Amino acid sequence: MLAELAALEDPKIRAVNEKHGDDHGVNLGQLRAVAKRLKTQQDLARQLWATGDTAARLLATLICRPKAFERDELDAMIRAADTPKVHDWLVNYVVKKSPHAEKLRVAWLADPEPVVASAGWALTTERVAKRPEELDLDGLLDVIEAEMKDAPDRLQWAMNHCLAQIGISHPGYRARAVEIGERLEVLKDYPTPPNCTSPFAPVWIAEMVRRQG
Repeated sequence: MLAELAALEDPKIRAVNEKHGDDHGVNLGQLRAVAKRLKTQQDLARQLWATGDTAARLLATLICRPKAFERDELDAMIRAADTPKVHDWLVNYVVKKSPHAEKLRVAWLADPEPVVASAGWALTTERVAKRPEELDLDGLLDVIEAEMKDAPDRLQWAMNHCLAQIGISHPGYRARAVEIGERLEVLKDYPTPPNCTSPFAPVWIAEMVRRQG
């Protein structure tokens, strides 16, 4: 399997990915085609993950059975997910579908390791959008207001996404979310391609609300 993935390696794709901290050169469309052929194979997914190879780990997230992982196993995996794409796919394709997602969300949100905490914020953003019941939105905004400005990059990005999602999904909190974003100015100058929405929370919130309207 590793030989097949190595054969898909493209130096140009690797060069682009390495600028974003991802050490692989596999076209993700081709990777998804391999996953489609393999279908769900939990044992193979575990073997691929254990290699530590980034492309193999990405494939593992596509062919695994998310509900088959134990909570401690997922916790160990998030701590070992040392590239942004692997981390992102593990959270979105595996952890979000796990019966342990909520307990992990709460534990990771309070974790001292910034990359682990960013996974907690990603899971929280999902809840803000889809299942906000029993979430303390004021409390989340308090933490974002106090900690986002000086947070490490990936944690800051995840907190900013949560801030924007609160503003987008909850009109009663929109003014405060926008005000926090304007005052902290996190990602205000982030280079944004034409026809893409800026990740600066006040702009992001305004654009998504406009589209919903």
